[in-house]
Amino acid sequence: MNLEQINKAFDFKEKTVVVTGGIGVLGSEMACALVGCNANVVIIDKVTKMNDEVEKRIKTYPGTYMVMGSDILDRTELQKSAKKIYDEFGSIDYLINAAGGNHPDATTSDNKSFFDLPAEAIQFTTDLNLLGTIIPCQIFGNYMAEKGEGVIVNISSMAAIRTLSRVVAYSAAKAGVSNFTQWLAVYMAKEYSAKIRVNAIAPGFFLTKQNKYLLTDEKTGELTDRGKTIIAHTPMGRFGDPEDLLGALLWLLSSESSFVTGIVLPIDGGFSAFGGV
Repeated sequence: MNLEQINKAFDFKEKTVVVTGGIGVLGSEMACALVGCNANVVIIDKVTKMNDEVEKRIKTYPGTYMVMGSDILDRTELQKSAKKIYDEFGSIDYLINAAGGNHPDATTSDNKSFFDLPAEAIQFTTDLNLLGTIIPCQIFGNYMAEKGEGVIVNISSMAAIRTLSRVVAYSAAKAGVSNFTQWLAVYMAKEYSAKIRVNAIAPGFFLTKQNKYLLTDEKTGELTDRGKTIIAHTPMGRFGDPEDLLGALLWLLSSESSFVTGIVLPIDGGFSAFGGV
C-alpha cells in the first residue's frame, strides 16, 4: 500500500460519526481527531457545553461537528436524534460509544463494605455503562444494518480485563461491554453484513474527572497510594494521555482494519501484561 492509499484510508470525508459521551475528556479528544480527519461528527451527551479549549481547537479542523443533547438511556429520545442526524447527513457510518462512568456509592472503600452498597448506585453504574452501550448500538446500528456497512467502537476498560479493587459495579458493567462487543460483532457479520464491524478499546489508566482524585491528591497533586500502585504496575511508568487512544481508534474505523471484528484492544502501557514481578 502506498502513501496515497494510507492517507485516503484515514480521510473520513463525507462519513458521519456519532460519538456518545463526546463532551467528556476521552470522548471529546476522539471527536476532535475525527473532525480533523474531515468527518461529520455528531456529539451526543446530556451535557452540551464543550470545554472552551476543546471547542476552540475543534473549530479549526476541516470537518464539521454538532452537539446534540440527548439521554443515551432514553430510546425514544435517541431515535429522534438518529433521525435528525440521518436527515442532515444522509447516513450514519460510525458509532463510538464513549459514554460511561462510575457512581461513588457503587465503589467500596475503607468505610464502605461491598455488602452495604446500595442497589440503586449499582444499577445506575450498570445502566450507564452497559445499557448505555447497548441502546445506542440498537438505534444507530440499525441504520448500518439497513445500509449493509458501518463500524462500531465501544469503550471497555482495564477493569474488564484485570480485577481492580473498589470499582465492583463499574468492573462488572465494563466486562459486560466487552462480552457484548464480541456478541454483536458475530451477530452483525452473520445476520446482516460482513462489512459491519464491531470492536472495543480497553483504556488503561487515564486521568479523567471520574478518577482524578482517586489517583492524585486534590490539594498537592501528588500520587495517592492507589495512583502509586498503578504506576508501579504499568511498565511504561505513566498514566495515559487521551491522544494515546487515537491511533487505535482511527485504525479500527478505517479500511486498514477491514478484517478485524470482535476484538477488545487494551491501550494500557503494558498494565494488563505485567504480573507485578
